Amino acid sequence: MTRGFLRSTGEGEAFWFLGTLMTVKAKSEDTRGGFTLVEQIAPPGFGPPPHVHKSEEEAFFLLEGSISVTCGEDSWRVESGGFVFLPRGVPHAFRVGDEGPARLLQITSPAQFEKFMAEVGEPATERVLPPPSVPDVPRLLAAAAKYDYEIVGGGPG
Repeated sequence: MTRGFLRSTGEGEAFWFLGTLMTVKAKSEDTRGGFTLVEQIAPPGFGPPPHVHKSEEEAFFLLEGSISVTCGEDSWRVESGGFVFLPRGVPHAFRVGDEGPARLLQITSPAQFEKFMAEVGEPATERVLPPPSVPDVPRLLAAAAKYDYEIVGGGPG
């Protein structure tokens, strides 16, 4: 790789992932494995179960809305324009505020999150939030183990 690239608004592979819309802006092949960058839109009240990334750092830059984040013993409310860093090996979760959807940039380093997302999610047929559905828990747990994630709690963040 010796050239940069541009992904404009609406560009990048889009997935419906656990009730969110995830658009991949940069993946492993784009960054020499350095990081994954995803634009995420999540509905009010959405939150993944508490989990641990054993092999990668994770960070969020909130573009719109608000999220409540827990990371180990710490908790924060993140508003539009805020940034939160979640180190590998520390249990964490988040929950989108009830006032409306959240739009954020998710960075994971090194890259691999896009592979997990593609395995658990499905290609988005349009760039909108997916219809509500129940996650395929066995599929989620199998992919989590494969990509070195551990689900450490039963409910949303």
